[in-house]
Amino acid sequence: MTTTRWLFALQLVAMGAMEMSGPFWLLHLRRLGDLSPHALAWVSGLAYAGPMAMAMCTTPWWGRLGDRVGHKPMLLRALLALAATQWWIAATDSVAVILLVRLLQGALAGYIAAAQAYGARLVAREARGALMAQLQVATAIGSVAGPVLGGWLFDAWGFASVNVWAGAACLLCAALAAIVLPPVAPLSTQPAGPRSDKAPLPAGVAGLLLGIVLVQAGKMMPQTFFGLYADDVLHVSNRVTGLCYAGTALGLCVAAPFWARRFARLARAGVLAHVEWILWACVAIVAVQALATNVVLFVLARVLWGVCLAALLPVFYGLLSREADDTQQGRVLGAGNGAAKAGALAGAGAGGLALAWVPLSAMFWTVALLYAVAAVGMRAIRTTRYHTIQTTTGIS
Repeated sequence: MTTTRWLFALQLVAMGAMEMSGPFWLLHLRRLGDLSPHALAWVSGLAYAGPMAMAMCTTPWWGRLGDRVGHKPMLLRALLALAATQWWIAATDSVAVILLVRLLQGALAGYIAAAQAYGARLVAREARGALMAQLQVATAIGSVAGPVLGGWLFDAWGFASVNVWAGAACLLCAALAAIVLPPVAPLSTQPAGPRSDKAPLPAGVAGLLLGIVLVQAGKMMPQTFFGLYADDVLHVSNRVTGLCYAGTALGLCVAAPFWARRFARLARAGVLAHVEWILWACVAIVAVQALATNVVLFVLARVLWGVCLAALLPVFYGLLSREADDTQQGRVLGAGNGAAKAGALAGAGAGGLALAWVPLSAMFWTVALLYAVAAVGMRAIRTTRYHTIQTTTGIS
């Protein structure tokens, strides 16, 4: 089994473990505390947004550290931290402690960025876009299986069992990674050239990071209310909630290789033009979710939404990796994951605010509005870059 296949398998299991609890935090916190609807909205926002805020601050730092000491140690650190924090959450019934541990989890994790930077050292530059898509597929497969398994465990043995098994899976991944993944020496230890963590980032990175923020905000926003929406609006069990939640990941898993091949030979401007139109498609698909009362139609819309999402975040990561040289992979991909966390934070915050003021049955309309804003923002990014190129080249 090749190293990239081991990396794929480890990411699948680890991300599946973390997604086991994804749809159910709001339901669990509602059961633990006697909270008013407004208080529950704020607690939900913190449970989802808090880890993202911490990761946004620490992931770029972990990436720079990986560039200096190697990315395999960063993989092991992240997996062990995830295992420990999941078990800590399983052992407490305090809402405050759960929220604090979630913050710690976000600060210590950073697994995806470490896996991307480690994998980028294994393949040639032109193959990095395909690798990022493969790792996103691994995350998507885990995100399909994780919520379904988590819903079954939640119904059968309670929420603590979900976290116990998730922590065990992360510990298993850490043990396997220590054995099967070869160490890769950091390029930044070589004497030639400037320090990679001091050199300026490539000029095109800023626009890509902003694009990641926009698309990730739309992806994250429904997570803050999804479990409650499925329970109170769709009236389905936790197992069906997990299935509905996993539909998006299923669509992403199926479509990611297609989008990777389609975008591989396109120039950056062409890729961003496609992304803008895909964001408008997301507006329409999320509107279908807002209108759907039939569970089958709702799941189909979730799958189609995943097909669109497969053309967004993985594509941006591939572009980022192609923009940076080998000594900056950890730094640039860490910045990309930090941007993803910033977008997730914005989406979770927007979802928490909307949940406090908007009727639950209308929440998906707020997500559609956010995607419309993202599409307009993508047009602004493209237009700004076009005018910058004109100014630089003297075109009139």
